[in-house]
Amino acid sequence: MGYSDPTASRDLLGNRSLCFIFICAFGLVTLFQQILYGKNYIKRYLERSEGSLEFNSTSCKELRQEITDVKVLTMVKTSELFERWRNLQVCKWEQNKEETDNFKMSLSRCCNAPSFLFTTKRNTPSGTKLRYEVDTSGILHISPEIFKMFPDDMPYSKSQFKKCAVIGNGGIIKNSKCGREIDAADFVFRCNIPPISDMYSEDVGSKTDLVTVNPSIITERFQKLEKWRKPFYDVLQNYKNSSVVLPAFYNTRNTDVSFRVKYMLDDFESSRGVFFFHPQYLLNVQRFWAVQGVRAKRLSSGLMLVTAAMELCEEVHLYGFWAFPMNPSGIFITHHYYDNVKPRPGFHAMPYEIFNFMHMHARGIVHVHTGPCR
Repeated sequence: MGYSDPTASRDLLGNRSLCFIFICAFGLVTLFQQILYGKNYIKRYLERSEGSLEFNSTSCKELRQEITDVKVLTMVKTSELFERWRNLQVCKWEQNKEETDNFKMSLSRCCNAPSFLFTTKRNTPSGTKLRYEVDTSGILHISPEIFKMFPDDMPYSKSQFKKCAVIGNGGIIKNSKCGREIDAADFVFRCNIPPISDMYSEDVGSKTDLVTVNPSIITERFQKLEKWRKPFYDVLQNYKNSSVVLPAFYNTRNTDVSFRVKYMLDDFESSRGVFFFHPQYLLNVQRFWAVQGVRAKRLSSGLMLVTAAMELCEEVHLYGFWAFPMNPSGIFITHHYYDNVKPRPGFHAMPYEIFNFMHMHARGIVHVHTGPCR
């Protein structure tokens, strides 16, 4: 008589038992997620698989609320903020006219870009004693020679452009293939003369209507234009007929080097517009964003341009704006799309700037693009 194994029919920790354990574990995890977040994750997953949802659909309102519920950046872990942002990408962005108009009205009251974005002959008459943005004890007397460099009036008006694109230099835009979409905008802002050669244009486009230049770039890369000026002139040629904007009156060190850009372009008989940010406008912008939680020694050039674009454009789209070493999917990215050089620590408050952009996106004020373009 052969030996009979009493456990043969029980399948102890066999395939059926392991399958049952796996199903139970999956059910517990799903239940835990529903308890923790109060959302139906299975329903949401099925909705996503069907494609983009309307911005004002019930599901999208819930997803947008998940972003706006985070009142302070430190309320949640970065990973949770990323997850909420990823969830929101299923929603097709749509401008909220009421929210946008209210935001524009707030900017108009505090800052008024259509009148004060640049120093002009209209807002800064000859003989004015202009106070610097940071060196508030320093005053620049606007002589007739300086006055001649200013435009008669602001070159742009309120909501002049229908659709604008503001391009940040973050690594988030690399491999996005957003170049064609960017170039289709009515007006394109860029920060600090970034590279837009064929190597990058598929992602970042090439159209440029306005580009900022940080005087530190001229100092470090072009020897303050005290020697050869042609290399800097050639760099500007990449931006075709775009206007150049400099913070000449941020502090006393910026003034002479910024003026040299104007003199250089005049010497080359360039018709390119050269403008200088009005220091009072930048001070007002700094105060406006401080109330929104962005407290830094200096706002980024990108945030300054976004602020101006909100008043000059009907609809604003942001590309290349991100402040974290990983993209929303948790994959490490370079700091810039063209290098990985980090900014001076403690100078800007980039995470708080991006956090505000996320809120504005969820409210339908600006469209923040962080994924690939179609």
